[in-house]
Amino acid sequence: MPTQSTVTTSAAPSRAASELADRAEIVDLLTRLAHLLDDARFEDAPAVYADDVVVHSPRGGTLRGIEEVLAFLNGSRVEGERTLHVHGDILVTFDGPDRAGAAAHQLVFFFRDGQPPHRSSGLRLSYGAVRTPDGWRVDEAHIVPAFIREGA
Repeated sequence: MPTQSTVTTSAAPSRAASELADRAEIVDLLTRLAHLLDDARFEDAPAVYADDVVVHSPRGGTLRGIEEVLAFLNGSRVEGERTLHVHGDILVTFDGPDRAGAAAHQLVFFFRDGQPPHRSSGLRLSYGAVRTPDGWRVDEAHIVPAFIREGA
């Protein structure tokens, strides 16, 4: 006996698939940001941040535009110190097809090659993201420390 199949022509599955793809791209965007910071590849920041990005952080204050962000990143390096940024609990929300927000927790370990971390911090992050012709970019970031531990 032949089975019947039902074909749904609703746009909902297409929107859902598109949202899943966007969500994955935004999570990848935050992962690329963490790797960029850990590898000190600050010249790659335009592949993560929008040109008009605004970053609010306790270390840098309010930075406006990619040039200020790059100047801060390049000026804040400590010779011989490395970092390991680990994101978790990433929650992506959408405000239309071309705007999104992301909240995440992040652990950052500061260390020197071959040595255990000498400092760690736990951060609460919130990001705004915008779809550009080159893909999603962070256009706003709020970095709030939950804790900082010396001698970690």
